[in-house]
Amino acid sequence: MERNINAASVALIDRNKVLLIQRARAPWLGLWSLPGGRLEAGETAEQCAIREVREETGLLVYALRPLMRLEPGGGTNFLLQVFATEGFEGEIVASDEISDHRWVRAGMVGGLETTPHLAEVLERAFRLFDRR
Repeated sequence: MERNINAASVALIDRNKVLLIQRARAPWLGLWSLPGGRLEAGETAEQCAIREVREETGLLVYALRPLMRLEPGGGTNFLLQVFATEGFEGEIVASDEISDHRWVRAGMVGGLETTPHLAEVLERAFRLFDRR
């Protein structure tokens, strides 16, 4: 039986960098990841992604492009729809959902403790927008 998507995240690409957030809550407390989270009742994956980015960073995202579906594992039961976009606006504001954020160059996440499969996701995201 095929599982339904129950979470979404977004790779926000700015030229040759991507926005990563450090999670301030479980699961994956303290790990670096893309902004995102769980779907709420009646939400599509895209609506969830837009809402979660706004809640976690204060940024408004648009022109989301589906990137991949992912089962991150780690003892969770998530089926994550990952999106990527170069379309966003606003200023990053503090949130109790993240403990830090940073813009990271393509291929430079090796030294960070990240959520599962993040390097593969970022490689695909940069390739989608012809950034390497």
